[in-house]
Amino acid sequence: MRLRGFDDAAATTNGRAIVAVDNTFATPYFQQPLDLGADVVVHSTTKYIGGHSDVVGGVAITNDRELYDVLRFHQNSTGAIPGPHDAWLTMRGAKTLAIRMREHERNARRVAEFLEAHPAVARVYYPGLPSHPQHDLARRQMSGFGGMLSFVLHGPPERGLEFAGSLRYFSLAESLGGVESLICHPARMTHGSIPAESREQRGITDGLLRLSVGIEDGDDLIEDLETALAAIPRLDYAR
Repeated sequence: MRLRGFDDAAATTNGRAIVAVDNTFATPYFQQPLDLGADVVVHSTTKYIGGHSDVVGGVAITNDRELYDVLRFHQNSTGAIPGPHDAWLTMRGAKTLAIRMREHERNARRVAEFLEAHPAVARVYYPGLPSHPQHDLARRQMSGFGGMLSFVLHGPPERGLEFAGSLRYFSLAESLGGVESLICHPARMTHGSIPAESREQRGITDGLLRLSVGIEDGDDLIEDLETALAAIPRLDYAR
């Protein structure tokens, strides 16, 4: 997108490319990209900052005055302004962000460790696990690892969607970041419009499942997953 006030479509500031970071998953509680050198930080406030799945919004944050003026111009000219009630809901949610994020991460870490140790699970993607390829990087720049994780089951790819529909406490839904736990089948849901070949190249296979781990009792969440995993035939674990 070409920004008015900048010389080219690549968008530069002070002679260099603008670095924008989507910090929705980590939130400001666990990571501050501006302190790490980013020019712009964006959040879907619909997610963790709102925190209760009842508001739609977004925010772009910068500490560069020139860039701020450009972003504010475009915000004003396009009318991207939240309504008063939306702003109130977002501010209400932000007040409990810290305590919610601590619970999200505590539950997600337990769930990730449980899944990684289960023989029916082929792989778990969570930056808080030492097995994650960018775990060391995450430890250096984050104070916590958040409540989002993904995993793949052993067996045929179609097993993923069947498994997602068999859970009790994890609702099958596309959103994330609310106090309730959700499970998503990205290939059919969030990334369903992307051609299958492109999805596969990016690791979004038919067997991939994504969890937004909520703040319910952690034992209940693990019991829910354990019950569903127990229904998978043991002979299929290595397939």
